[in-house]
Amino acid sequence: MASLSPVLPLVEMNETVMGRIYGHFVGHGSSTAMRLFLIVVLAAAAHVMARVIRHLSEWLIYRSHARKNPLGFVTEKPKFITLTRLIVSGVIFAIYFFSLGFVLQELGVNLSAYLASASVIGLAISFGSQGLIQDIVIGLTLIFWDAMEVGDMVEIAGTTVVSGRVEEIGMRFTKLLNFYNQEVFVPNRTIANVSRFREGGIDAYADVQIPKGVDEQKAVEIGSAVAKGARIQFGAIILSEPLIGSVETMQGGWSFFRIHFKVWPGQGGLIETTFRQQVVMAMQALDANYAAWQVPVTYRALAASKEI
Repeated sequence: MASLSPVLPLVEMNETVMGRIYGHFVGHGSSTAMRLFLIVVLAAAAHVMARVIRHLSEWLIYRSHARKNPLGFVTEKPKFITLTRLIVSGVIFAIYFFSLGFVLQELGVNLSAYLASASVIGLAISFGSQGLIQDIVIGLTLIFWDAMEVGDMVEIAGTTVVSGRVEEIGMRFTKLLNFYNQEVFVPNRTIANVSRFREGGIDAYADVQIPKGVDEQKAVEIGSAVAKGARIQFGAIILSEPLIGSVETMQGGWSFFRIHFKVWPGQGGLIETTFRQQVVMAMQALDANYAAWQVPVTYRALAASKEI
């Protein structure tokens, strides 16, 4: 009775993905050493491709920010920036995931078994890492429901309260840049409330009362000079040039003009203290009895384009 031929390993039968690709282009079989060499080359190419994809996406994003990209009407959207980074991360993961699978297949591991094992392991990890799943689900919710976007000024309440500018919304963390230029990584699952400053900061309004008998134009010039000086001195807190309103006269016969500031969230005290003191000191040169109560400061969520 003839003996049965032993079953050849998969790596000796040119039945791997790399073996079929090699046979298709070259026209003959390949050795295990040759396929392993090709795997190394393709793995290196995949690594280079991943870096090119990442740099290309970042270049596209930054070019759109500089308004030099012809596709800027699309890429300047904050959501596009967030989604691009997520897609690039997913593509890079897929490249390395399948590259590893091809390497293992050449070493005798069945590719289908590798994919099935990865699915089972992923499922087991998902059951054991409920926090990770919560991070991913909440991260996607934040992106697609416009709760916040890259570039927004927000205040996030959860385990702690954090204010800052959104730098990135990832699958696990939302990265903020706070007032102290620190990068703060907030786990997505801890985000309970998001306060979004759609106009980029807090609107602070200082109503500067004009002393009776004083030239209104002179008073406005003094207040404007103080406001512009504060902007230069505290540029990290006052986020844009102050807007000087026109003189308004009330029923009691007294007049005032309004100065509109855009300030970093939580830093309104600068307007109530330092700026107010500087205005009072400047106005006392016109009226020695000028007092701090004549410069009330209020805060309202109004856009500068609607009201000064």
